[in-house]
Amino acid sequence: MTLTTTLIAIAVGFTLSIVSGYIIIPVLRRMKFGQSIREEGPKNHQKKAGTPTMGGLIFTLSIIISTLALSYIYEVLTTQTIVLLLVLIGFGVIGFLDDFIIVVKKKNDGLTSLQKLIGQILVAVAAFFLLKLGSFDTTVALPFTDFKVELGIFYVAFLIFWLVGFSNAVNLTDGLDGLVAGTSSIAFAAFGVLAISNETLAQLDIAMFAFVVSGAMLGFLIFNLKPAHVFMGDTGSLALGGAMAMVAVLMKQELLLLIIGIVYVIETASVILQVISFKLTGKRIFKMSPIHHHFELSGWSEWKIVIVFWGVAFIAAIIPVLLEVM
Repeated sequence: MTLTTTLIAIAVGFTLSIVSGYIIIPVLRRMKFGQSIREEGPKNHQKKAGTPTMGGLIFTLSIIISTLALSYIYEVLTTQTIVLLLVLIGFGVIGFLDDFIIVVKKKNDGLTSLQKLIGQILVAVAAFFLLKLGSFDTTVALPFTDFKVELGIFYVAFLIFWLVGFSNAVNLTDGLDGLVAGTSSIAFAAFGVLAISNETLAQLDIAMFAFVVSGAMLGFLIFNLKPAHVFMGDTGSLALGGAMAMVAVLMKQELLLLIIGIVYVIETASVILQVISFKLTGKRIFKMSPIHHHFELSGWSEWKIVIVFWGVAFIAAIIPVLLEVM
């Protein structure tokens, strides 16, 4: 995969995302699909109420069209490409249903946690068995080493945990304008670079998808930067998280996602620690979780938080890329 092909993948995803945004956002406004803001959240977020949500449709459609077209043109349309799109669409549909119920009811009460979990498990299991039709490697490797653990049939349980865990982690992180769009663009670009460092066809199909997603998220940022004209909603965050985890799985770099996706790990850990601390001691560690709200209530501007988190994401992503190149 040449530099030119890489730039084309990013540019196509970017362009289609912008075009889709100018088409879909007015439709969301006309249908009054506005975001409901949680009362227990930061008070300054109340002014965001009514901003169109379900914006994940913008980049999801762009990614699907771009990936299918470019993968066909460059002859890298494989089973792995189909699996990536299956996870993207499957988790996106779950998020769409959740968002749709919320905007119809005009309150933050969509699908139940159990309903979302069942849907996510079904998508993960379907992806696993589609991969098992071929010769899928069911080992999990420790990053930067040759150490591997063979999970065999138990890999399906790991896959479910990984996809569900990271889709929900990205969903938790989606609380500030541009935060997830920026960090996900960085993460997918990093995986794309790592994928093309391996000259096999099995990695080129993943690289094509990753660079398309990175470009699509940059295009979405134009509408999602503060003040956001649209939110991605669960439609976008669940789809992105599931797809990101699936990219790591297909590259056999599952645990590397803990580094490249460090922002999502920190956000999720902050929620877990907050709950544990409150249940055990009755005290909260953070002013509010996820941790980006803690910084908001500590006086940081939304822009400052987003830029700092982007910086953390970039540093975490560049480290494995440099180690691979060196």
